[in-house]
Amino acid sequence: MKYRNLGNTGLKVSEISLGSWLTYGTAAEQQAADLCIRTAFETGINFFDTANAYNRGEGEKAIGAALASYERASYVLSTKVFFPMGDGPNDRGLSRKHIIEQCEASLKRLGTDYIDIYFCHRFDQETPTEETLRALDDLTAQGKILYAAVSEWSAAQITEAAAIGERLRLRPLAANQPIYNLFERYIEQEVLPVSQQYGLGQVVFSPLAQGVLTGKYKPGQAPASGTRAADDSVNQVIRSYFRDDVLGVVAELNDLAANMDMTLSQLALAWVLRQPGVSSAIIGASKPQQIHENVEAVNITLNTETLEQIDSIMEKISDFAPMR
Repeated sequence: MKYRNLGNTGLKVSEISLGSWLTYGTAAEQQAADLCIRTAFETGINFFDTANAYNRGEGEKAIGAALASYERASYVLSTKVFFPMGDGPNDRGLSRKHIIEQCEASLKRLGTDYIDIYFCHRFDQETPTEETLRALDDLTAQGKILYAAVSEWSAAQITEAAAIGERLRLRPLAANQPIYNLFERYIEQEVLPVSQQYGLGQVVFSPLAQGVLTGKYKPGQAPASGTRAADDSVNQVIRSYFRDDVLGVVAELNDLAANMDMTLSQLALAWVLRQPGVSSAIIGASKPQQIHENVEAVNITLNTETLEQIDSIMEKISDFAPMR
């Protein structure tokens, strides 16, 4: 495994991290979570990501239980706040009330005294950014979180937060967690440059486009039983990729990877990690072999010719916007 600093901080995170969206506490049993986290430690992964909204806290409970037997200082743990956790008017968003209450609830579910990285899961249009940032800074001062971060914030929102933080002398945001993969490249235009300007590292999710960039889904074929795309409880987003032109491009990328003696997953992850602004890429896994395969991407460097070939293949897709 290789490690990178989280933005401008001194925190070292593994280039490949393990998440729990749509897996632990949702579609995989606790035994699978325990086994995958053990495998992650064996391969050098030290960064584990979850969120309070993942199955209304069940994702946090599964991650917390799986990590309970490991020394707390040996791993980096992140979770998030924003989405509804109840039916009340204050059970959502980034108000001081919701942030403080949900941080306490997350700590209990995770079974830990502190959260390494606490992400604002989305931007809250109904709460002053200053209120949000002050609440995060207070939690940091209390030692309940070590680093504050955001997820899917725009360049303008990151810029606003940085200006407020500088004016109020608050601890700066450490990271942004956006979607980033071969199909979703919007952060390259503004988010990456602005994040680098203000010291935020990118912790990217869905680098394999929910499994589409593994090559297991074929044009004109129904998804195999047991795959995420075949599970109606978790396949709402992934089904938007099921177009013949998209899966045809995936097949070409798969052939390119095979010609280079690597899997498509490894190619896709190496492509994401080529970005210097990316601190870590979050994978999802329900089987240990998926982790073993994916971590090999940290040893792959894609040359200019390969990157040009990838761009040429991707240009064959038009008018495609995956459902998010």
